[in-house]
Amino acid sequence: MSAGGEYADLYFEYIATSNISIDESIVKSAVQGVSLGVGVRVLSGERTGYAYSDDLSPERIRKAARTAALIARGPAKIEKTGFEESRKRNLYPVLTAPTETSLSDRVELVKRADRAGRAYDPRVFQVQATYVDNLRQVMVATTDGTISFDRQPMTRLSVSVLARESEGVPQRGFAGGGGRVGLEFFVNDKTPEYFAGDAARQAIVQLDAVAAPAGEMTVVLGPGWPGILLHEAVGHGLEADFNRKGVSAFSGRMGQQVASPLCTVIDDGTIQNRRGSLNVDDEGVPTQRNVLIENGILRSYLSDKLSSRLLKNSVTGNGRRESYQHIPMPRMTNTFMLSGESDPADIVKSVSRGLYCTTFGGGQVDITSGNFVFSATEAYLIEDGKLTRPVRGASLIGNGPEALKYVSMVGNDLKLDEGIGICGKEGQSVPVGVGIPTLKIDKMTVGGTA
Repeated sequence: MSAGGEYADLYFEYIATSNISIDESIVKSAVQGVSLGVGVRVLSGERTGYAYSDDLSPERIRKAARTAALIARGPAKIEKTGFEESRKRNLYPVLTAPTETSLSDRVELVKRADRAGRAYDPRVFQVQATYVDNLRQVMVATTDGTISFDRQPMTRLSVSVLARESEGVPQRGFAGGGGRVGLEFFVNDKTPEYFAGDAARQAIVQLDAVAAPAGEMTVVLGPGWPGILLHEAVGHGLEADFNRKGVSAFSGRMGQQVASPLCTVIDDGTIQNRRGSLNVDDEGVPTQRNVLIENGILRSYLSDKLSSRLLKNSVTGNGRRESYQHIPMPRMTNTFMLSGESDPADIVKSVSRGLYCTTFGGGQVDITSGNFVFSATEAYLIEDGKLTRPVRGASLIGNGPEALKYVSMVGNDLKLDEGIGICGKEGQSVPVGVGIPTLKIDKMTVGGTA
């Protein structure tokens, strides 16, 4: 601060990781590693000075601090010394972190997934499984006078399956799950066999799929993972940095009707053991439950400290970064829509012709316009109120704010995803959670080949 700045913080990080993968029934990769370092940030107005070091000697930390201060080039300002530790809580009380268990126990998880996927159906000819875990220890010290500590476990198992009918085109299925949990997560319901079976089921279903229809029609989104559409098409547009720059489709719309009155959208970083949850964010701010859209009315943006200072809003606990090498920015945690009152079966019955989507793959979103394109990797025709044939090659094309206006029924079956979400923004990736109940969208463009 003596070299110039309005605010500064230090982010210390030590992370131990492991990554195990199996292909062709052979464990082809098993990697363990550690990383540590510190990032120093100085804010002055809209300028951010940032420097980091993987050497934690006092000399190197001081050099990083001087570098960050010179970049920010603010007025010298020293107001406070000493720190008060932020309030403690434990949203992920994992007694034994995955990285502290036997490597052979973790290797066995991918072997079990491989065996289960291949045993599911003789048409399955390839199974790939990957297990990843890490234990991150962080300390954040700020010129606000707070110091925060956190121990953040994470684990994830992913299974990809290919199936083929005779000499036909191979079809893929993908499933996985995890969270801020230990290996006990994979012992009961969410076993390697469960995820492998779901991935194989998806691949087999696609063997009998017909070409997706094209045109404007009613779309029903299944509960859980289809919430990725909400995350991408709406959630990113509600991050405060885009809105303070005026480049979001939601900029300047606070207090306005931006969705159907049936829609209430939440971002909650406090759900126990969830992949997107944190005791404190990467600026040392306790996470919280934020109501973004309430009964269709825009109520809040997701803020980090920089955006809250510039917009004169309160921080929301959404300052996140990939590692000590990256600056924090407003990011989602666990983003979902609250349940409604409709029975999911009644939602399907109400559709004479449409598409029911249960799993999504990749997608693209333009933050400024809100326009999106998503590929549906598992979808079914709805004909006369019933699910009929599976389809392949379907994509959903639309505009985030506009799509929410056409939500006419919301199911009473809110479900969060299994715990595999990774969100990318400006070159940084962080773990997130998504979720929705069954949703009926009266009008959406479907791209297909039929």
